[in-house]
Amino acid sequence: MPIISTFFGIIVRMYFDDHAPPHIHVEYQGQEAQIALEDGSVVKGSLPRRALALVRQWCIDHRAELMQNWASAQALEPLNRIPGADND
Repeated sequence: MPIISTFFGIIVRMYFDDHAPPHIHVEYQGQEAQIALEDGSVVKGSLPRRALALVRQWCIDHRAELMQNWASAQALEPLNRIPGADND
């Protein structure tokens, strides 16, 4: 599963040909969650409150890029790296 971004110790991944709804897989300090791209809601798992807030804002800031990556992942095409909230 490709890493599409990292910031503040948060790792963001996206699976190829993954199930709906469009989402990302996020890891932070041993916790994991799936976050919906549409509204930033937690589909599965959990994250600390502060990390979740950072991820939600990052999703808003990069929604178009995330949706393009989702379309590419569904088509089994390469994914693009997206700058992190710390502008890596």
